[in-house]
Amino acid sequence: MRTNRLIHVVEAHAEGEPGRVITGGMPTLPGNSVFEQMQFMQANHDDIRLFMLQEPRGHPALCCNVLVPPNHPAADAGFIVMEQTEYPPMSGSNLICVTTVLLETGILPMVEPVTELVLESPAGLINVRADCKDGKVTRVTFRNVPAFAMHLDREIDVAGYGKITVDVAWGGMFFVIADVAQFGIDVAPENGADLVRATEAIRHAAAQQLPVVHPENPDITGPTIGNLMVKHEKGASGLGAITVSTGPYDPARPNALTGVLDRSPCGTGTCAKMAVLHAKGLLDVGVDYVNAGPMGTTFTGRIEELTKVGNYDAIIPTLSGQGWIYGTAQYMRDPSDPFPNGYKIGDIWGA
Repeated sequence: MRTNRLIHVVEAHAEGEPGRVITGGMPTLPGNSVFEQMQFMQANHDDIRLFMLQEPRGHPALCCNVLVPPNHPAADAGFIVMEQTEYPPMSGSNLICVTTVLLETGILPMVEPVTELVLESPAGLINVRADCKDGKVTRVTFRNVPAFAMHLDREIDVAGYGKITVDVAWGGMFFVIADVAQFGIDVAPENGADLVRATEAIRHAAAQQLPVVHPENPDITGPTIGNLMVKHEKGASGLGAITVSTGPYDPARPNALTGVLDRSPCGTGTCAKMAVLHAKGLLDVGVDYVNAGPMGTTFTGRIEELTKVGNYDAIIPTLSGQGWIYGTAQYMRDPSDPFPNGYKIGDIWGA
């Protein structure tokens, strides 16, 4: 057996969304913040993202996280999120996986019945409460970065679908959000392919017609991810579907699948939805918002208070859900392997 790379991981999922956590085997990532460490990794070690997420070690729906030493003195640990096409500044499902792994494997000490910790994400510091019992993390609740809407009820031209009304909001990533009724699709697992096509089409169109830049960090742009939601009345629970891109969208091939459904309700997507709903007068401060994904699993969000981000009205949301560890692994790369960073095949990747 020969290897020129050996990476240690813990496999976990949060409400169905797999979020692999790298616990060893990483090179040093310099930087004065986790955001700078993320930028360094993207520029110099992106092969690790490909190695972890592409076949044969990965699959289209998989996310991956790197544990890194925190830079901020208030933080207990840092983490970098890797997805199939980007490095999101923040991800709720991945934070839940990271917290579960940190505590259940003993990397950080677990205190029952509640462990409080601070994680440094590329988007900033995240205060986390983990409910724990008998060595198990039974619930993770975190106070997310402020979420805000940048565009409301904007009409865009979407290839294959015509004119679609959308919102664009930040919840830790920039989402383009649309009422799924405009596409005549029900949010259900059996409609996954149709949901992915519609979501990727609006993502591509919004990136061209409604580009956005974070008012406090010009290196964060978007929208980079799409969110189809079921319209509901004030105070109601939510239902929706997020598509995680697996490759560049090609409007000349509108039927090609260039993404996969988020298996969870999506934490940052739920926060972005909450910001839009509040801006439209449909969600008040202090009200629980239970948001379901296509498999029926849920995250519970709540607007804790209001704030400003630049010139934008914003909410400070909390979000809670549960994660589960389902394995550990060591991944190796043989120097003679003809696919050192893995591969994508068009039957499931759309490539």
